[in-house]
Amino acid sequence: MEYSNVLLGICIFVQVITKTGHSIQEAADLLNKGQLVAIPTETVYGLAANGLDQDAVSQIFKVKRRPLSNPLILHFKDLNSVSKYVSHIPTEAKKIAQEFWPGPLTLLLEKTAKIPNSVNSGKQKIAVRIPNHPDTLKLLALLDFPLAAPSANLYGRVSPTKAAHVSKQLSGSIPYILDGGMSSKGIESTILGFENGKTILYRLGAITTEEIEDCIGEKVFIYDHNLISDQPITSGMVNYHYAPQTPIYDIGDISKIETIANFGYIGFNKTIDDVPNENQFLLSPESDLNIASKNLYHALHYMDEKQFDAIFICNFPQIGLGRSMNDRINKATAKYKK
Repeated sequence: MEYSNVLLGICIFVQVITKTGHSIQEAADLLNKGQLVAIPTETVYGLAANGLDQDAVSQIFKVKRRPLSNPLILHFKDLNSVSKYVSHIPTEAKKIAQEFWPGPLTLLLEKTAKIPNSVNSGKQKIAVRIPNHPDTLKLLALLDFPLAAPSANLYGRVSPTKAAHVSKQLSGSIPYILDGGMSSKGIESTILGFENGKTILYRLGAITTEEIEDCIGEKVFIYDHNLISDQPITSGMVNYHYAPQTPIYDIGDISKIETIANFGYIGFNKTIDDVPNENQFLLSPESDLNIASKNLYHALHYMDEKQFDAIFICNFPQIGLGRSMNDRINKATAKYKK
């Protein structure tokens, strides 16, 4: 399998046999040997490597075809382990961590020299989190290093929430997929940083802004995404991301339906008229944003396989998880906006 990438140069991969299984020990053995393993988390599946092994980390970028300028997240087994690799944990960060870890929260903290620069693209801060999935916590307990693990998909594509989603994109590139069932949250972690006593939200995610503000008792400052360049501060900050291969449009572009005969629709709780039911996927007929969030990426994978000429997708109420899902939809549809 061969491909070219401006940032990575010409890379040739040797085809490998990809096994999907439930053996945590097998996953640990491979990671100890410097190999890559797809791991389940409560958010999405991650493509994991020894976060202290520069060669192993470089394989993540190659397999994903991810620009080297886009930092990774390090996953730890507990807060004590995190403290060994960061120079300082602000008071606000400790309070938030105690409330939400293990869980879908990532903190951006000053790193120590123990962490290779390749993990965080040479930046001063590193993104860290403690995932809340029983299999991955057991795996981390077997290792004496943190795991660098972005989503286990090709760069820019829909994140995987099932082992089968990983296999569809990365089979033949990695040796093992640890199958931990469907991710319970379904979208990536919320990323927070701390500057001059302020809590800054860099990426909307599975923990809502309201939950964070309730925890710290003050307003969270949203990072101005108009400032994003080709050097993102942390994961999930590029403008075009989370996209299926099928062209995808915001339902606000409904006028395009007149020129597209074969299309699918992903809705929140209601179908749209004059479209066959088999061409529609409702994320939560019960109008539950938690259920909709869990199903969002699954729906994108499912509809992508239908070979429609286009997919249309709804918007969500701009509250709670609705904001996070709208963020993903905005980035997935960015290439096709008016």
